[in-house]
Amino acid sequence: MKTAFHTLGCKVNQYETEAMQKLFTAAGYELTNEVESADVVVVNTCTVTALSSQKSRQIIRRSARANKNAVMVVVGCYAQSEPEKISQIDGVDIIIGTKDRMRIVELVEECFKNRGKKILQVGEVENISEFEELPHTPQRTRAFLKIEDGCNNFCSYCIIPLVRGRVRSRSLENIRAECLELKKNFFKEIVLTGIHIGAYGRDFHEKISLVDAVKTVLETAEPLRLRLGSIESVEMTDELIDLMKNDSRICNHLHLPLQSGSDEILKAMRRPYTTKNFSDLTARLVKEIPEISIGTDLIVGFPGETEKNFEETINFLQTQPFSKIHVFPFSAREGTLAAGMKNQIDSQTKKNRVEKVLEIAKSKEKIFAEKLIGRMVEIISETEENNFIDGLTKNYIRVYVPSNQEIKLGEIVRVKIEKLFRNGVAGEFVK
Repeated sequence: MKTAFHTLGCKVNQYETEAMQKLFTAAGYELTNEVESADVVVVNTCTVTALSSQKSRQIIRRSARANKNAVMVVVGCYAQSEPEKISQIDGVDIIIGTKDRMRIVELVEECFKNRGKKILQVGEVENISEFEELPHTPQRTRAFLKIEDGCNNFCSYCIIPLVRGRVRSRSLENIRAECLELKKNFFKEIVLTGIHIGAYGRDFHEKISLVDAVKTVLETAEPLRLRLGSIESVEMTDELIDLMKNDSRICNHLHLPLQSGSDEILKAMRRPYTTKNFSDLTARLVKEIPEISIGTDLIVGFPGETEKNFEETINFLQTQPFSKIHVFPFSAREGTLAAGMKNQIDSQTKKNRVEKVLEIAKSKEKIFAEKLIGRMVEIISETEENNFIDGLTKNYIRVYVPSNQEIKLGEIVRVKIEKLFRNGVAGEFVK
């Protein structure tokens, strides 16, 4: 029996897909990339924006048409948010939300016994208090390690707390156990991931924070590199910054969501900081952590965002040391405060604003990458395609080097950077 997966969305979804793949292989299934020949097709969905939901629906329909005989499973955030709409798509057999992934094989087996019976496994998530432990073996060169699920922020635009529930932290004991497996399998880079990792430990009675999780991973897995996933700027504590400064294994790279460069819009978004708070932090990080790269997320066209507000955002972006900017047009999500706000912005204005931000993003990305030209860097080789091997520097620049028999995937590779290339830089392999 063969199982095919299609994963949309964030690193948390990628981790959860890898865990579900392990559940299937443990039950005797074989993994395949070919939907047409699979007995089971699993689509792990995303719903963070309206476009994400649309893409999820497209993949579900396409997969169902490609293989009408397979058991079709739809799982994840979009499945949690709109199960009724999914159940109307021809070919869908099982719908699982965001809290019963551990039962996926059991539900598939039940479906095989009762073909034609649709299974809906989507429950309420508001009162979930326990982190869902899933067996996990990374399928990539870099190992994702999920330490937390859920979010308590309830920003006015965000649907994620409604489909993921509140913060549930993974115990240090279970983090340690997975780290021992990662160490056995010689993973050189570990990426900490979760929905709101900066809130790690807040649901525990003991005084435990993200710093404790980071120290546990460093001490147990002993990776060459540890990379933090997206973290809120207000959660960059003195202790965490000091740890990044003093342990060279922690990558000098952070993703700090800004969302707007206008204080008026930040307040409407229910973001817990001002542009000055954010700017003070980035200035400190650049001063204290050598060659740090800082990425961010930005939403344009939020309800009520005037030309003056948008100009404030543009001006603020120009002052910030960003190496990457991910920009999204505001997407009204049913059930959020922002969806019902007055003064919604038209789609053309949002599109124009996205384009203006993208110009700044490309410029900043180029300026940051150009600093590497002529220098020697180290990457962990990740993938090989079209006669190039690529990998990331510690500060998250994608590096390409011509394929070479001496380079093995997953190994440290030294490269002398020669030029800008694709979405990063390219250089020559150095023995």
